[in-house]
Amino acid sequence: MKRAMIPLLLLLAVPALAAEHGAAGDSKKGGKPGTNVDMPYLMAPLTDADGKLIGYAYISTRLTAASEGVVVAVREKLPFIQDSFVRNVNATRVTTADDPQKVDIPAMEARLLADARKVMGANKVKQITVCTVQIAELRPKQTPALHTPPEKAPTSGEAPKNPVQSRCQT
Repeated sequence: MKRAMIPLLLLLAVPALAAEHGAAGDSKKGGKPGTNVDMPYLMAPLTDADGKLIGYAYISTRLTAASEGVVVAVREKLPFIQDSFVRNVNATRVTTADDPQKVDIPAMEARLLADARKVMGANKVKQITVCTVQIAELRPKQTPALHTPPEKAPTSGEAPKNPVQSRCQT
């Protein structure tokens, strides 16, 4: 009976070790397992050049703690970190200067990282990753009528402005 248990335990341990070693070095995916904390969505207002509200950006982020031991402290301070994030995205524009519907992801990550480090301490937070951005226009453009043939329907040849897939997916 004991001899049968040893191979079973090894089979269960190998996938866990492989997952930990595979994700440790990839900065796009975050830190090693057990150090990532998915943050609640942020709802950032989008304004045009005149300061008029045109919509909202729903931004999902992930905080990567410096170690597994710090994650508990991060989870305890999560409301304070989130409050800091909400104040940040409402005080300063989240979009690029040239396009009011394109979120400036590198700038957002740097700003949110600074906020998280103010709350937790500089050596406890490794990085913030913006996972997804979803834009909800205040007054979306109308879609073509149902009876319009597909060849006459307007097409958008533009590339997506914000990430289409989550940057936090493995």
